[in-house]
Amino acid sequence: MKIIALDSSTEACSVALLNDGELTSQHEVAPRKHAELLLPFIDGLLTESGLTISQIDAIAFGRGPGAFTGIRIATGVVQGVAYASDLPVIPVSTLATMAQGAWREQGETKVIAAIDARMNEVYWGAYELDGQQLMQQTVGECVVKPEASPEIEGHDWHGCGSGWETYQDTLSSRYHLQLKNIEGARLPNAIDVATLAVARFQAGDVVEAAHAMPVYLRDNVAEKKKR
Repeated sequence: MKIIALDSSTEACSVALLNDGELTSQHEVAPRKHAELLLPFIDGLLTESGLTISQIDAIAFGRGPGAFTGIRIATGVVQGVAYASDLPVIPVSTLATMAQGAWREQGETKVIAAIDARMNEVYWGAYELDGQQLMQQTVGECVVKPEASPEIEGHDWHGCGSGWETYQDTLSSRYHLQLKNIEGARLPNAIDVATLAVARFQAGDVVEAAHAMPVYLRDNVAEKKKR
C-alpha cells in the first residue's frame, strides 16, 4: 500500500509517504508558507523513494478543523493531485491526527485535543485508542467556548494542542479531576494522517477528488468571510 498524506491545518506544514509499511516525511513549522511547501515536499518524498505518482494508491489530508487558509490550501492541493492522477482521497480529522501523534510519541491512550479557534473558542474532540492502536472519536468534534466544552467520562486524559496553551486555566479547571497531563505545543503531523488513513482505505472509506471537502466546524464564519 502506498499513500501520500499531507497536513497544513495549523502553522505546521507536513507531508508523509507510506510505502508498503515504511513511513518517510517532511515537516516544517512555517506559517504562511504552506502553499510554497506542499508540492515540493510531495515531489521530494516521491523522488527519494524512487516512486512516481502513478504508483500511489491514495492521497490523504488533514481536512480540519484548523486555520481556514491552511485547510483550503491542503484541500486545493489534494484535489489537484487527485484529479490529475485519478486517485481516491481520504479526509482525516486534524484533531484525531493530533491524538494519534500523542499516542505515537508519548504513549497516550486517552486524548482531549483542542486547537485555538480564536474568538474565545476552541476546536475540540476526545479520542481513545482502540485495539488496532488507532485513535477513535469518543465525543463528537465541535467548536465551543472552553468553559462550555463537553463533559467526558473517566480519568487519565491527556490534553494537547494550542487550545490547551491559550486556555489552560479554563480547560484545566473544567477537567481538573480527570486530567493526567497537558501538552500545549502539539501540532498535527502528516505521519499520523497516513496512519489513520490506512484503515479507512482498507475499508473503502474514500471519496473522489470533487468530494474532498474541508471541515471548518465554524461554517458560519467562513460564509461571512465570503461576503
